[in-house]
Amino acid sequence: MDNVNLKGEVRVKAKSTETARRLIGMVSFFITLTLIIVTPSACFATSAYWTKAEQTHDFVVGNLLTSYNSYSITPGSSTTYTWYNVSQMDADANMIQQGDTRYASYMNNTYSFMSHLWDTGSKNGGYYAAANISGSGAGGAQYVDDNSLTGVAYLDAYQASSGSQQAAYLASAEAIANWLMNSGQWDTTCGGGFWWSTAKTVKPTQSNGLAMQLFLRLYGITGKSYYSQWATSIKSWLETKMHGSNGLYIWQLSNTCAAQTTNFTYDNAIMIEADLLWASTMSDASYITKAENIATSMNSVLWSTTYKVYQFTSNDAVVNVTWCVWASEALVRLYQADGDSTWLTYAQENIDYMNNHLRDNSNYGYYDQCKLDGSNRSSTFEEVDQAWMERTQGLLSQYR
Repeated sequence: MDNVNLKGEVRVKAKSTETARRLIGMVSFFITLTLIIVTPSACFATSAYWTKAEQTHDFVVGNLLTSYNSYSITPGSSTTYTWYNVSQMDADANMIQQGDTRYASYMNNTYSFMSHLWDTGSKNGGYYAAANISGSGAGGAQYVDDNSLTGVAYLDAYQASSGSQQAAYLASAEAIANWLMNSGQWDTTCGGGFWWSTAKTVKPTQSNGLAMQLFLRLYGITGKSYYSQWATSIKSWLETKMHGSNGLYIWQLSNTCAAQTTNFTYDNAIMIEADLLWASTMSDASYITKAENIATSMNSVLWSTTYKVYQFTSNDAVVNVTWCVWASEALVRLYQADGDSTWLTYAQENIDYMNNHLRDNSNYGYYDQCKLDGSNRSSTFEEVDQAWMERTQGLLSQYR
């Protein structure tokens, strides 16, 4: 996410009522992740959050969708970013999975556009970070987080598709995994871990957490053991090198392996989701507890009890839509795994803050950021912020 510089299998037997409850929740969570919901839920049609998700999509179509089926980074911009495009695809995939097929053409058309950002000059491929909205001019560095997030989004689209289109999404996700495995972005510096980009400047939590998610999901779908092995290696490195004494994952290691210990909300949201995927894919309910522990630590370090919102970092009292609302998605997933509605409350209050302070009530777009008290609101409508508000409100509408 290059435009932001801030930044073996274990099987558990049910030996107690608590463990049994967690295993049941884990199975439910796995089903949620892997099945297409073909009938709209009663909730989403009446939820205010579903309505807002629809309105956000309308803003995107009216202000950011281009004639090339890419998305401008901001209204009128001639640039498109890989992770902005796939974040919007992921938002639309969620709407489809909840039963609204109107979003399928948007998702599939942008997937077709994404071929312009793939490196066809290398046998390993990989997506470049940016291009012109027409698809021309792609080049420069390639980012592990961009590529990993793209693979995750493609697997969400896979779940929302069928037939040859579904097969194409899976093949593309596997092609991204091939790039991750063979492009030299993982090496022995700092004991392992993926670099942020081909420039090899830092090794961040978020890049590795997203790659872990991708490998786990591919293992769950294909059963190919090398995906499991990669996920295991990433998990071990993250737990050994990046998990801090306060229960949260740190930002990154420098190229000299110096730890930069700031805690970011989205880093830890990514790790909640990664641990939940480990729990479901590897049948290891202890990782539900690990995810709960991260969430508890997030609420201690990154949650504002005054304003009822997650702040961007432990050192920065700023609210950014994408980076902060990522926590809401993770907490909805955590509720799906353990059934504790407390997580839904945090997710909802976090989203409510965005609606109260960063939503334009005339055009239904979301401004990029503001200070914790709601002041100094930016004037920028970033495409990725719209995508994440569509996605998280669509998810929440199943329950609130």
